[in-house]
Amino acid sequence: RRALRGQRRTFARGLTSAQMSDFEARIASFNLGLEKRLKAKASLLSGGQRQALSLLMAVLRRPQLLLLDEHTAALDPRTAEIVMRVTEQVVREHQLTTLMVTHNMQHALDYGNRLIMMSDGKVVGNLTGDAKRRMTMEKLIATFHETAEHEAPQTANI
Repeated sequence: RRALRGQRRTFARGLTSAQMSDFEARIASFNLGLEKRLKAKASLLSGGQRQALSLLMAVLRRPQLLLLDEHTAALDPRTAEIVMRVTEQVVREHQLTTLMVTHNMQHALDYGNRLIMMSDGKVVGNLTGDAKRRMTMEKLIATFHETAEHEAPQTANI
């Protein structure tokens, strides 16, 4: 399914009044000033504001799977943490199955219930439960480097 988009690129035509009230309340909870900019073009919003708006649009239709592909990569650390807080809140509230792709190892440790590490297209780590909860950033980085070295592709002499 596609994220909710109103006709003529406004929310007024795409949302009922109840949905619009809920939308406005959620936008205000982000503490990004979006509630004051609901009529602004998305291209005039900051990166964090656009990410928060995109996240909210994606979950309004209650998707079966929410895919977050580097959704905080272009944000400053403060805004990235706000977006992650909102993401966690929305995912828990709507009980959404979510796949978050990130290079931010701290986010990988802090959020979700399963961590899968990949290197060169191969799974090099799969942590769940207690193993994930006990993992530290230092151990995660060391494990990644150690595993990636063993998994490095060998070049063939042709």
